[in-house]
Amino acid sequence: TSWTALVAYVRAALAHEPREQFRTLFLDRRNQLMRDELVADGTVDHAPVYPREIIRRALELSASALILVHNHPSGDPTPSQADIQMTRQIVEAARVFNLQVHDHLVVGREGTASFKALGLI
Repeated sequence: TSWTALVAYVRAALAHEPREQFRTLFLDRRNQLMRDELVADGTVDHAPVYPREIIRRALELSASALILVHNHPSGDPTPSQADIQMTRQIVEAARVFNLQVHDHLVVGREGTASFKALGLI
């Protein structure tokens, strides 16, 4: 229902996970949460993400928008170059199907980084 609620939700779910997880929040036309799905469960510093699988699932659910979320078990939420590149691929793929990617949040014990706030989306 709000930015604060979203950040609290993702921090509670991911801030203290020992391995990297990538989740997608699928939203309807009113930006209401339809599903929160684990896309990839990885290692201490990597989770394999395939943009086409995220878009395929969004189309299956008839979602209108997405919020991408993953954690950094190191605690530092600063996006890596690989995070930035992968997010750009997802945004470009989503655009083809008129899907909005509202944000990509990186969660760490030391805080949360928003791609939108950082000007990366």
